[in-house]
Amino acid sequence: MTSHEKLKQLHNFTKIIQWFACMFLLSIPAIGCATLFPQPLSVTSLKWIQFLQTTSIFLLPPLCMAYLWSERPLEWLRVKGERLKVKGEGIWAVVLMLVALPAINLLGYLNQQMTLPTFLEPLEQWMKTSEENAKVLTEQFLSVTTFSGLIINLLLIALLPAVAEELTFRGVLMNLFELKGERLKVKGKRTHLAIWCSAILFSAIHLQFYGFVPRMLMGALFGYILVWTGSLWIPILMHFTNNAMAVLLYFVAYRAGWNMEQVDAIGTNDTLWLGVVSMVLTIVGIYAFRRSTTMSNASSRISSGN
Repeated sequence: MTSHEKLKQLHNFTKIIQWFACMFLLSIPAIGCATLFPQPLSVTSLKWIQFLQTTSIFLLPPLCMAYLWSERPLEWLRVKGERLKVKGEGIWAVVLMLVALPAINLLGYLNQQMTLPTFLEPLEQWMKTSEENAKVLTEQFLSVTTFSGLIINLLLIALLPAVAEELTFRGVLMNLFELKGERLKVKGKRTHLAIWCSAILFSAIHLQFYGFVPRMLMGALFGYILVWTGSLWIPILMHFTNNAMAVLLYFVAYRAGWNMEQVDAIGTNDTLWLGVVSMVLTIVGIYAFRRSTTMSNASSRISSGN
């Protein structure tokens, strides 16, 4: 038995321990580098820290673990293989994500109406503080008016997290939660469990509880898209589209002097109708996307003689 075969047969709990150990080891140099930045931290320093954290925690560990656990790591992560016809599916996925933006804002608005019982007031206060800190940091990152700043934000806030987080939450976690090896099955309780567990963790890790629901639903959508298409590149593209639109909208708003609260409120309040229409179109779009990929998969199997 080869070393890869032995590692492949490890219990998933053991793999999770290995994964966390890898994240810890890789984060040590990043933490060390972060301590070298002068205090108080400037926005540029914060962006470097963000880059180091994202790379060491979300990007490198999935790649290392895939090469450790599988003889075909890229196929295990579903970024390489027979089922990577991303061109047409990618266009549909981007359009679906753009259509869904007002619906995401509406879900976020509804999520913000959440209140906890009186005895949980300390927890609620901590959640609000965490949300406000995240909002302030996000605005600091996005408040650029130069095209060089825009490109940096597209790389740091849109592209890098899209690749790194999808490798982590859909690439590795869905494999571990699914518990059945190299390939996810479209049918079966384990696949749904894998999708929703990874989506919940994906949302929780951001520590933005008043945006928990829309982020969790996006994570679940990315998971189902992965199962239907068989390619991690499609969720990565959708994730990038969502992040990039926020970066671009903030850039345009700052240059034009728009009120940022009005930009974030598209699909709510005075434009509530747009949020409702967006939600309906998104649901229809998801159904159409699934139907299209299912028919495409069936045609591929028939043409290949399977």
